[in-house]
Amino acid sequence: MSPHVRHTVIDSPYGALTLVATDGTLCGLYMTDQRHRPAEETFGERDDRPFGAVVDQLHAYFQGELTTFDLPLHLNGTPFQRSVWQQLQQIPYGETRTYGELADALGKPAASRAIGLANGKNPVGVIVPCHRVIGANGSLTGYGGGLDRKRRLLDFERGTALF
Repeated sequence: MSPHVRHTVIDSPYGALTLVATDGTLCGLYMTDQRHRPAEETFGERDDRPFGAVVDQLHAYFQGELTTFDLPLHLNGTPFQRSVWQQLQQIPYGETRTYGELADALGKPAASRAIGLANGKNPVGVIVPCHRVIGANGSLTGYGGGLDRKRRLLDFERGTALF
C-alpha cells in the first residue's frame, strides 16, 4: 500500500510555507524558492485536515510564544542525515552551532562538510532548525530558504528582528 500524501500552504512572516504529510505525519516544510524543494506533484492533493497541530505550533512560534516544537515527524533520509537532523533539534531556540560543533556532537569531527550537505537537505525547515547552523567564523553560510530568511529567523529568535 502506497503512502497517503497531502499538503497545504500557509502564510508566514517569511513567505508561504508548504506543509506536506505522509499518512498524517509531517514530512516536509518548504519555503518558496527553496533549494532542494521537491516537485509540486510529489506533495499529493491539497487538504488542510492533517495539519491542525502543525499550523497551531507554527503560528505560536511566529508570535514568539513557542520556542520548542512538539510534533511527530516523518523524516525521509539516510541514517546519517537523520542523525544530523536529530542533532539540529537539540540546538536551543535563539542559539547557534557551527558545523564543526555538530560534527563533534555526533562523534564525527572530520564530517563538517557532510553535515553541511545533510543540513541542506533537511526536509522540515524551521521545525528542524537548520537555520541555527553557522560557519566556523560565525558567518551565515548556506541556507535552503536563502540567507536573507536565515538572517531574519535568527534575528527573530534572538529578539533583534526589525520588521
